Amino acid sequence: MILSVIIVNYHNPALLKLALSSLARVWSFQDTGEVIVIDSESSHETQATAQSGLAQFRHSLYVPYKENTGYTRGVNEGLRKANGQYLLILNPDIVLQEGTIEHLVATLEQDPTIGLLGPKLLNMDGTRQDSCFRFYRVSTVIARRIGGLRREEDRFLMRDVELSEQTDVDWLMGSALMTTRTALQRVGLMDESFFLYYSEVDWAYRFWENEYRVVYTPSVSLYHYHQRESSGYGPILDLLLRRQARWHLSDGIRFFSKHGISPTRSSTQRITPTQS
Repeated sequence: MILSVIIVNYHNPALLKLALSSLARVWSFQDTGEVIVIDSESSHETQATAQSGLAQFRHSLYVPYKENTGYTRGVNEGLRKANGQYLLILNPDIVLQEGTIEHLVATLEQDPTIGLLGPKLLNMDGTRQDSCFRFYRVSTVIARRIGGLRREEDRFLMRDVELSEQTDVDWLMGSALMTTRTALQRVGLMDESFFLYYSEVDWAYRFWENEYRVVYTPSVSLYHYHQRESSGYGPILDLLLRRQARWHLSDGIRFFSKHGISPTRSSTQRITPTQS
């Protein structure tokens, strides 16, 4: 089988329906592709939505869980069950466009040095989302949560790089990622000690460690209903009132404990700043 698309869903029947509908509209892999939905803390509504949506595909699998498995475990379960040579991981809040999947597959076919590939993500108004980054530092977390460190924020968001062409990056947002079975066999699954956050950051770090490139391609794009859920009330109240903020903090501590307070990718490749 050429392609496996893995969608990890959590309490989003309306968005899951939209994602599956958009996927069906652009689907050209009826005989050579499969769609897998991992449904975390499944409800009757999401079960009905998933099963109805997956009926549009010749090869599909629905895997419901009663408990909240978290993003990382959901992705890994999808990867374990997948049969494809190419593996596309999507959030349910993604709307696909014609030709995107084919371009991602072709890019990986043509360049085996790429281990992890991500397209441009767009807000629903057509503006570009930040979806490729440099690795977190402790100062990055301070800049993102408290503010006041503009230079660090710009470094993290790659403001010094022209992103109009295919570019090597430290890591990619986990909302839309493609890899190959060959790379997965070498790098391994995501680290399930991360529940929801930082798992795609850690995974990208390990791709670089295993001499695979992590690449952003703006040649194709997807629409993404992205909402930042790890903040909302300020740094102190967030930790008291929002479980997402607590998950973000605990996963961040795990990441820095594993990779150090200022991780860098182990590759001779470097990101070239925009020429002024």
